[in-house]
Amino acid sequence: MKSCLTQGPVRISDISNLLAKGAGYVDRGGHSLFIGQVRADVSDNKRITAIEYSVYEDLASAEIEKIKTRLFSEFTDIKNIEIIHSAGIVKAGEIAMAVMVSAGHRQQAQQACSMVVELIKERFPAWKKEIFEDGSFRWKSAE
Repeated sequence: MKSCLTQGPVRISDISNLLAKGAGYVDRGGHSLFIGQVRADVSDNKRITAIEYSVYEDLASAEIEKIKTRLFSEFTDIKNIEIIHSAGIVKAGEIAMAVMVSAGHRQQAQQACSMVVELIKERFPAWKKEIFEDGSFRWKSAE
């Protein structure tokens, strides 16, 4: 994994490592975890079988640091923010993103985790190509 990126789907072991890391600290009473999974949506009567994420890696690391800096300044109880985002192909049912925010108390962990996810959706330099069951594809706008 380079920085916050992983090639292909986020592995369960990556998420387990985040949880284990968070459990090792005694100053954190709340951990909020978000797992983003690729859905097999149907669009124009075609089922999505995968999404290919094209990520501008150098800019991705910089944007993640900006997001973290903003959150640490807005939430005084936040102790740690971990983000893993996929690059490359992620099949329907696989995990494309994991975010874990740790704080002294649950309320700030939950609020900050939600905000991190929204900021990633807005600012993370990744483009999504939806791949359909018939082999066709389309580029998807951020949402």
